[in-house]
Amino acid sequence: MPTTAPPAPLMAVTGATLVLAAPAAARAARPAARRRAPGPYGRLFALPGTRAFTAGNLLARLPMGMFGVSAVLMIAGQRGSYALAGAVTATGLAATAVVAPFTARLVDRYGQARIALPATLIAVLGSLCLVWCVRHQAPAWTLFASYAATATTPNIGGLSRARWSHLLRDSPAAQHTAMSFEQAADELCYLLGPVLAAGLCSLAFPEAGTLAGAALLLIGMTLFTSRRATEPPPAGRTPHRSPLRSPGLPGLLALFLALGAVFGSMEVASIAYLTAHGLTTAAGPVLALQAAGSCAAGLLYGTLRPRGLGVCVSALAVLMALPWAAAATGSVPALAVALLLAGMATAPTMVTAMALVQRATPAARLNEGMTLAVTAILGGIAAGSATAGATVDHLGPTTSYALPAAAAAAALCLTARRSLPRRSADPRRGARR
Repeated sequence: MPTTAPPAPLMAVTGATLVLAAPAAARAARPAARRRAPGPYGRLFALPGTRAFTAGNLLARLPMGMFGVSAVLMIAGQRGSYALAGAVTATGLAATAVVAPFTARLVDRYGQARIALPATLIAVLGSLCLVWCVRHQAPAWTLFASYAATATTPNIGGLSRARWSHLLRDSPAAQHTAMSFEQAADELCYLLGPVLAAGLCSLAFPEAGTLAGAALLLIGMTLFTSRRATEPPPAGRTPHRSPLRSPGLPGLLALFLALGAVFGSMEVASIAYLTAHGLTTAAGPVLALQAAGSCAAGLLYGTLRPRGLGVCVSALAVLMALPWAAAATGSVPALAVALLLAGMATAPTMVTAMALVQRATPAARLNEGMTLAVTAILGGIAAGSATAGATVDHLGPTTSYALPAAAAAAALCLTARRSLPRRSADPRRGARR
């Protein structure tokens, strides 16, 4: 019986060129073979709804780096007193430390949309009231009251992390990537926010930074909370005790307090050092290098297997000594490089520590647990800033760089304590390392 041969490829001659027409199936297979598999972040944002809620969250998060700078420039510019401006912003931080955990508890109980948006409206009204009081020369106490009202602003990064935890609850490796992205987003917003605020207040009018921040916060939170499909279900009233009583969490909060002291003292020391060298205008760009290093390291860390907390904090303790050594040489370029390198240890430490907070906190009170961590950071920033300011006045700006190194060393000591969970779960093995 004759055998039917497979159809041969078709050939055609065009001009002087011989064209071999491959079968359609082969032509279709070649692009598919060349198509690269999506990376960790590509797979993350391929999930339905993730791009939309992330866009809204980033818009709402950007003002977090704007409000403090805007308030200082606005109040100092209109009232001529940096002391008053600093006192008002310090009061706002203190109010946030008290109010934020209660706001987060309500979010856990009743849901993000029902609580976060009304809380944001109160904060926006507080910002608008502050602008009006400053503009119309209202008594000083009205500035304190207005800025304190902004303490109802929800922990925006925590809301986003809670959504990722809900969506990726069955994929620890993807959770690690998502948390690394969130930390990089934090760094990016705190890098761009002050620059945007300073530009608006100086180029437009003193109130422009606060008004723009309030508008971005409200628009972003409205977009974020409107994406209901990705919102974690409210837990309602639960019998779970306060996250503060969860094993290991108090030690983690002490660690976040030390990390906050690193950030606060580094900022003041750098501003004082650059001012002493006649480079006050370079303070913003130089400090931005630290945030840029952290942002880049955070994105890279999300593609790697997570390390234990001890490894991350050890790297932080070593790298935070570099700015002190660079400052001792008197070289500003060396200091800039040292800050960039020091920042690269920040994001991995924060991602790993926040993952431990998530595991130590009952799921029904996750927002509250993460907000307590942020509150501890704010407390550390306030303490570090105050201590660094006093050190600059009495011992000089170079010596003040010893404080971030000392705070990082204290964080390493806290990590070594038995009461602090030192190792994180390996998401690719599902076991404790």
